[in-house]
Amino acid sequence: MKSKIYLLATLAVVFISCKKEKPIEVTTDQYHASIDNVVQIMIHDIFSPPVASRIFVYPNIAAYEVIAQNNKNYTSLQHQLKGLDSIPKLDPKTGVNLKVAALVAHMEVSKQLVFSEQLVEKFRDSLYAKWKGENEKEFEVSKEYGLKVAERIKKWMGKDNYKQTRTLPKFSVFASQPGRWQPTPPAYMDAIEPHWSEIRTLVLDSSSQFKPVPALAFSLDKNAPFYKQIMEVYNLSLEMKKKGNSCDEIKMAQFWDCNPYVSVNQGHMMFAKKKISPGAHWMGIAKIACKKSNADFDKTVFAYTKTSIGMFEAFISCWDEKYRSNVIRPETIINQHIDENWKPALQTPPFPEYTSGHSVVSTVAATILTSVFGADFAFVDNSELPFGLPSRSFKSFDAASKEAAMSRFYGGIHYRAAIENGMIQGKQVGDFVVKKLKMKN
Repeated sequence: MKSKIYLLATLAVVFISCKKEKPIEVTTDQYHASIDNVVQIMIHDIFSPPVASRIFVYPNIAAYEVIAQNNKNYTSLQHQLKGLDSIPKLDPKTGVNLKVAALVAHMEVSKQLVFSEQLVEKFRDSLYAKWKGENEKEFEVSKEYGLKVAERIKKWMGKDNYKQTRTLPKFSVFASQPGRWQPTPPAYMDAIEPHWSEIRTLVLDSSSQFKPVPALAFSLDKNAPFYKQIMEVYNLSLEMKKKGNSCDEIKMAQFWDCNPYVSVNQGHMMFAKKKISPGAHWMGIAKIACKKSNADFDKTVFAYTKTSIGMFEAFISCWDEKYRSNVIRPETIINQHIDENWKPALQTPPFPEYTSGHSVVSTVAATILTSVFGADFAFVDNSELPFGLPSRSFKSFDAASKEAAMSRFYGGIHYRAAIENGMIQGKQVGDFVVKKLKMKN
C-alpha cells in the first residue's frame, strides 16, 4: 500500500514538473492589448499628436529588437536608426521566451513615457501573474532579458533632445503681422510643440529634408490665390451647412477629427473632450490589418514598429514646416475679415496651418502599411466606434489616407494647398523610410 502511495506521489511530482516546463503561451492579442492600453492612457493623459508619436515609437522599437535579433526573417535596427548602436545580446542557452521578453520591453519603455504609470503597471502585472503561473523559471529569465533591452532603449531615447525642448520658450504670437498664426477659439491655447523640429530624427537626414513648396503669400486682395483659398473654405462650409450634418463631407470630417484638444463650453465651465490622436487612429488601422491578414506575433510587432517610425518622422517633418511658415488658420481670417460668426465644422487645433498634419502623417502611415500588407488591402476601419462614430470601408490604405487628408478641408480647418502639398510631403517621407530601412530579410 505504501509503495502505491509513493508511486502516485512520484507521478504527481513528475506531472507537475512537466506542466511547469511547458512554454508560456503569448498571443498577438496580448501585444495588441498592450498597444491599446497605451492608447487609452494617452487619451487619459491628453498628449499632443507629436508627443503621442514618440510614445508609440520607442516601445515598439524595443519589442522589435528582441524579435529581430532572434528571427532570421527580420533585420535589427542597430546602426540604421540614429544613435542606436547596440542591444544586449541574448544567450540562447538561457531559455528566454522571446515573445514574453518583447512584451516586457514594450511595457517597460511605455511606462517611462506616460504620466499615468500605474495604468501600465496594472496591465503589466496582470500579464506577469499569468506568465509566472504558467512557467515561473521561463518568465523570470525572459523578464530579465526584456528589461535589459528596455534599459538600453530608454538610454538611447533619452538623447533625442525631448527633455531639452521642454525648457525652450513658448511660441511668440505677433498679431500685428498679417497672415501669421494666432490662437483660435474657444480655448485660445498656446501653439503646441513649436520646437518639435529639434527632436532627433530616426531615419531622415534632418527635419527639413523634405521641405514642401512655400505656402501661398498672404493677401486680402480678392484676386490673390491666398484670398481665393480662404473663400473656397468659407463657401464650401456654407454648402455643407445647407446639406445638414448627414452629408458625407461632414461624416468624413468627424471620422478623422482625432483632436485630443477639443474644448467644450458649458455655461461658465470649459472642459476637454478626450479623443485619440491621428497616430493612434493609424495604429488602430495597423491592428485591423494585422488581424485581417492573420499576422503572427513577429509580423505584428514589425508592422507596428515600421508604421510608428514613419509617423514619428512625419510629425518632425510636418512641424518643421508649420513653424517656418506660421500660416494663419481659416477660422481666424474669416472671423476677422469675412464673417465674425463663422465656425468651422471641426474645432481648430492649436498650431499653425501649413502643412496639414493629417495629410503628412496619414500619407506616411499608408505608404508604410502598403509596404507591409500590399497596395490593394481593403479593410473596414472601426477605430472610431468607441467615440460613437460608425465604421468606414476603404479599398486601400492610400484611399483611407486621401480621405483623412481631405477631411481637414471639409472640417474647415485647412486650406487646399496645405492638404495637397502635405500629401506630397508625406509621400516623400514615407518612400524614404521604406527605401532606407532594412527590416525584412
